[in-house]
Amino acid sequence: MKEFRNEPVLDFSNLKNIRAQRAAIEDVRKRFGKEYPNIIGGKKVFTEEKTISRNPARPSEVVGIFQKGGKEHAEQAIAAALKAFESWKNVPAKQRAQFLFKAAKEIRRRRLEINAWMISEVGKNYAEADADTCEAIDFLEFYGREMLRYAQPQPVTPVPNEVNELFYIPLGVGVILPPWNFPFAILVGMTSAAIVTGNTVVLKPSSDAPMMGWIFADIMRSVGLPPGVLNYLVASGAEAGDYLVAHPKTRFIAFTGSMEVGLHINELAAKPQPGQIWIKRVIAEMGGKDAIIVDSEADLDAAVQGVIISAFGFQGQKCSACSRAIVDRKVYKEFVAKLREAVAALHVGPPEDNYPVGPVVNERQKNSILQYIEIGKQEGKLLIGGNAIEDESGGYYIEPTVFIDVKPTARIAQEEIFGPVLAVIKARDFDDALRIANSTIYGLTGSVYSQNRAKLERARQEFHVGNLYFNRKCTGALVGGHPFGGFNMSGTDSKAGGRDYLLLFLQAKSVSRKVS
Repeated sequence: MKEFRNEPVLDFSNLKNIRAQRAAIEDVRKRFGKEYPNIIGGKKVFTEEKTISRNPARPSEVVGIFQKGGKEHAEQAIAAALKAFESWKNVPAKQRAQFLFKAAKEIRRRRLEINAWMISEVGKNYAEADADTCEAIDFLEFYGREMLRYAQPQPVTPVPNEVNELFYIPLGVGVILPPWNFPFAILVGMTSAAIVTGNTVVLKPSSDAPMMGWIFADIMRSVGLPPGVLNYLVASGAEAGDYLVAHPKTRFIAFTGSMEVGLHINELAAKPQPGQIWIKRVIAEMGGKDAIIVDSEADLDAAVQGVIISAFGFQGQKCSACSRAIVDRKVYKEFVAKLREAVAALHVGPPEDNYPVGPVVNERQKNSILQYIEIGKQEGKLLIGGNAIEDESGGYYIEPTVFIDVKPTARIAQEEIFGPVLAVIKARDFDDALRIANSTIYGLTGSVYSQNRAKLERARQEFHVGNLYFNRKCTGALVGGHPFGGFNMSGTDSKAGGRDYLLLFLQAKSVSRKVS
């Protein structure tokens, strides 16, 4: 088998690629408004209540109609996964991995179509959507290879007169709760990690991105994954979600989303239920309040570009997004001037037309961001932006917004906004910048721009985040190259796309045989 390599992204400065992606968007738009069932135990299930997926650039457009399951459907899905586990756990690792490799091949074939659905459902531009799809391919290829490695004989220390071995076995039935912001990549990554390790799952996609879950479930069906191994359940989070997490037959929960929801899941999973015979495992990747430090010895033009991409890529709707720029006072004024100019050059518009900045995902998110902007006007000085953009389509657009002269303790410098809002903080020196960077409850990503190697080494030791970057943006982790996951309230320290990630879905069994 070839060594793992990241899937190359498409170059959308190439007119041919632009035209091909536009054509794919037009094709999926012809399929807007169709209804899709839940899939439980390989069977189509329809519910009385529905979940409507809308285009955030044109909320009147219905991307698709999905189901809205309740407790009874959650129970059915757990039962189907439990039944399938009895046979799936015995399928050889090599065979399980093949399903992932086949799915990766199918995603490559349908790449532009998948991009188009993502552009339509959550408002990503072409490059952001394609990177998401590429990451999904990477997860499948990487985790498939990793499972083959874990299936090999594991090293143990020899003991006289004994034959000893250690091997990994699956956990059981898991609940997969992916986010809407990386609606394909993270969904595929968490689900495929659970499946390739021999577990069966109930996949409950975000209600803002059910189409992406449907596509993956349909692809896994098309490559022959047995019924019940992956159960696709669009359902109420408050009703079915809590029921799935608390269920005594649920062995693990893989979640990506907000800190508040992640802590609720962790608390709910920690309480044993009648009939439960294990401690549930929670794999949680939560929020961030990520900072880029701009040192007095930084390349300011490079730093500005890194901050712009990190803060406003996909409208700042990334847990890894830069929401704090911490700038040494020696270069603060010059940095702010360059930053304002760069932000002013960003164009906001429909993602189907590949604007750099598109809509936020829904009206609730838009209103929340606007509330934080109002708070920011009291806590700092508005440099640029600060308004919703009203257009005839009704899209959920907000101007890229920057506040300067923000105190490190301000709410907009401490709380996750999850939108195109950046707080710029002045630091006395590099020591002060590190202190400010570490002054939140989160610890996900961070970046330092400096030409001073000694300062970078200090940041390497003292900047307490799970993913730290030097002289580059703080977003865009690559599977294999940048295993992803943070500290503190950013999650359970899992490293998605890393060589230890599959261990979270496995348990080790030691067997010893006495010999004469």
